[in-house]
Amino acid sequence: MSEKFTSGSDPVSFSERLAASQIFADLFRDGMALVEETAVYLDGPGRKESKKLERGASLAYATESMRLTTRLMQLASWLLLHRAVKEGEMSLDQANREKTKVKLSAADVSDPHNLELLPEALRALIERSHKLQLSVRRLDATIHNSAPVENVIVLNPVERQLGILKAAFGAKSA
Repeated sequence: MSEKFTSGSDPVSFSERLAASQIFADLFRDGMALVEETAVYLDGPGRKESKKLERGASLAYATESMRLTTRLMQLASWLLLHRAVKEGEMSLDQANREKTKVKLSAADVSDPHNLELLPEALRALIERSHKLQLSVRRLDATIHNSAPVENVIVLNPVERQLGILKAAFGAKSA
């Protein structure tokens, strides 16, 4: 009872639709706003706060602000790549090849003691950047790890979509 799913028209690419979705648009807006907010903080209030810190806290500040900046630049690169897909400036396959240059590794672990030494505003930005990173990693896995429809034998088209949704929300498949 296995049959290949076919229809009279070309199949809809869930990955391409997701890359052009409102979910992506919201993530892009929030991500770029966080990049801007972080730059303003680090260049203004954060700079002033860092000058008031003791030596150990100052080192922690420098380390964590560099990690934060690096993380956000990687996330911004991914977001800009996929905005280009959304706007038709490149294909999803091109973006998939280019995204290998972007590091979306799991969140780096900071020493909790060092985080306690940091100003509250910086800790909040770090926390938000980790949440953004998690969201981008989930969306990336959903967009780029689903196999092309033409290479998959689908017993039930709904089953495939459920698998994609499970991957998007981090659920383990049975």
